[in-house]
Amino acid sequence: MKKLCMVMERAVEEGVFPGAVLLADIPGRPFFCRAFGRARLAPAVPVTEDTVFDLASLTKPLALAATFMALADMGRISFCSSLGEALPGLAGSDKKDLKMSWLLAHCAGFPAWKPYHSSLTAFPLNQRRQELAKLIAHEPLEYEPKTQTLYSDIDYMALGLAVEQAGGQALDALARELIYKPLGIDDELFFVDPAGARPVGRVFAATAPCTQAGEIQEGVVNDENARALGGVAGHAGLFGTARGVWRLLRELLCLFQGGAGEGIIRPATAKTFLSRKEGQGTFVLGFDTPRRPSSRSGRHFSDSSVGHLGFTGTSFWMDLEKGAIVILLSNRVFCNSGNEAIKAFRPVIHDAAMEW
Repeated sequence: MKKLCMVMERAVEEGVFPGAVLLADIPGRPFFCRAFGRARLAPAVPVTEDTVFDLASLTKPLALAATFMALADMGRISFCSSLGEALPGLAGSDKKDLKMSWLLAHCAGFPAWKPYHSSLTAFPLNQRRQELAKLIAHEPLEYEPKTQTLYSDIDYMALGLAVEQAGGQALDALARELIYKPLGIDDELFFVDPAGARPVGRVFAATAPCTQAGEIQEGVVNDENARALGGVAGHAGLFGTARGVWRLLRELLCLFQGGAGEGIIRPATAKTFLSRKEGQGTFVLGFDTPRRPSSRSGRHFSDSSVGHLGFTGTSFWMDLEKGAIVILLSNRVFCNSGNEAIKAFRPVIHDAAMEW
């Protein structure tokens, strides 16, 4: 434990991030969850184990993919169905035959990112999802689907619309009712309306530049495309604590191993999503996998591992073979969104967590 604390404390001192929470659940070793550094600098607020972080792209597996699994088990959507079937508004576009599984595995042909927020904010909030569907319908593909893998926010923006269509509610409500409430973590994982009130009594790790205290952004999603959609999108918008992330990952691990779990996802569905398939590239359905030889997961997570990274400085890795989970939540973008020191730090902390 001392070594892990030393590595994290040095990261704060060297400016990898102002603050962070590290959680390590390694079979055969004591459970580790500690907070380091500050959630904001002026005035100074320490990070605690209960600090809420902008999870950024961890939204993709922990909200979108998890909700997709639940809806699939209810017969409301299928990863084998097409985008045109899931979104009737796209039935007449050249995107109609793109499969849900291709979007989930980032091989559907869409570019990595587009500044859709610059167009969406010209419309009232209640019209922006409809306008987003039009933008996606007209977005030129960058490559022939299934011929390569390109990590894409647009894949998950489209999936967010498809899940909402299938579930008949916004993604935040679906994730809360189908996933988080049954697990008792709806106060640990949740979306936040940028224009609404923050949950009472919760401390959020700030993510905006810290030039002036009055400009500090906390409890507001950092991603501009998600913010334009009211803070709820398939690619970003989820906030949460380390223990909330851990509780959901433990549920998925239990399901993968054949356990009944506590939610409504079936073990077979979890196994389908979390298992690597031939020709699928570096992603399983909704999750990343280690990329050799220099994976951000470090040297000790096996090839039977899944995980994800978030722009704000968040990540998790879960070894489906060893049963190990390591979660790092930080606010590395607080003072400088271009700070990339975390790239080199991630494999270091993962190795330390697996070795201590």
